[in-house]
Amino acid sequence: MKRGGEFEPGVIIPALLGRGLDMAREMAKGVAKGMTKGMAAGKPFPTGDGLGEDAPKQQVVERGPAPASLEDPFSFFDRARLPGKAVGPKAATEKLVADLRAYSGIRHREAVPPEMDTLVLGRLGPLEVRLARTARDVRRAQRLRYKVFYEEMSALPDAAARLARRDVDSFDAICDHILVLDYEAGRMVLGRRKPKVVGTYRLLRQDVANRHGGFYTQSEFNVSPIIEAHPGLRFVELGRSCVLKSYRNKRTVELLWHGVWTYILRNRIDVMFGCASLEGTDPLALALPLSFLHHNALAPQEWRGRALPGRYVTMDRMAKADISPKAALQSLPPLIKGYLRLGGFVGDGAVVDAQFGTTDVLIVLPVSVISPRYVEHFGPTANRHAI
Repeated sequence: MKRGGEFEPGVIIPALLGRGLDMAREMAKGVAKGMTKGMAAGKPFPTGDGLGEDAPKQQVVERGPAPASLEDPFSFFDRARLPGKAVGPKAATEKLVADLRAYSGIRHREAVPPEMDTLVLGRLGPLEVRLARTARDVRRAQRLRYKVFYEEMSALPDAAARLARRDVDSFDAICDHILVLDYEAGRMVLGRRKPKVVGTYRLLRQDVANRHGGFYTQSEFNVSPIIEAHPGLRFVELGRSCVLKSYRNKRTVELLWHGVWTYILRNRIDVMFGCASLEGTDPLALALPLSFLHHNALAPQEWRGRALPGRYVTMDRMAKADISPKAALQSLPPLIKGYLRLGGFVGDGAVVDAQFGTTDVLIVLPVSVISPRYVEHFGPTANRHAI
């Protein structure tokens, strides 16, 4: 959706490129300095992470949850590194390229659907659910996310997000983006109505994540034991889901889920997982829903991921006997209730995400545990809203 005063990406790209050149210069100076010191000490190459002896051995920036700086317009560059990974010149360059791709909406070739006839996932009246194909599609999904997360909810935008009015991170460049479009809404362009993006979901397949640094979820939860314990299964990460406020009804949400189900079947996915959010950053105020999830939806050991040690927030805050199931369910967001109805589990511990103003839990949903009645609802071949 185009809004008055919104900047097109082309206005910002020169600034991004300028920042990239500055980063490259700083990197080159560090490498040169390290080589000079190394050669003086009889070492032909720089030590440590390749940025010179004065540089720290590891530079770790956690992805996503840290509060955004309103002073640094490029702070989103640093929010997509997995904890514990060293950042050398090659990794920094690859990271910069990924950020520029995501900011422009351009994706890695692995994330672009191969054929046009695979794009549309389903239709329901004037609504259509399909995969994003172009950079413009991705930018439209990012605008919707900004409108919901930052304008409607309590997320804190950094300067780059505020200027572009888009929610962007480097994972956008390697993810598939599902869009719900309303062909009866939107604005007229050259005599034709441009459909309005009213819902979106972001998906990252395991094979792509393995080649590009991992999953977004790994900045909050340790999911490696789950994946390693099931080497024959295919995992996909779900995230960044949102629906425009005026479209939050059964019709739109059902079509969005139909799109996800069709994607799962087409890609032969065995397990879905990702972060789901409770509004608010005070775990004490969220004691009821967190405790209910801990006592009633905790994953069995083989599917139980755990919040990272430095971010772990206990969910067991109330005795099970003191919990009113009815009140607890009413306090849960619709998305989490939807996962539970399908048969999903939660991990051990929650994580406070200060930037988005939420407390996150890990959802794990093996396809094998999905209730048969929901499989029948969407169709075992995703034929309920098929085109």
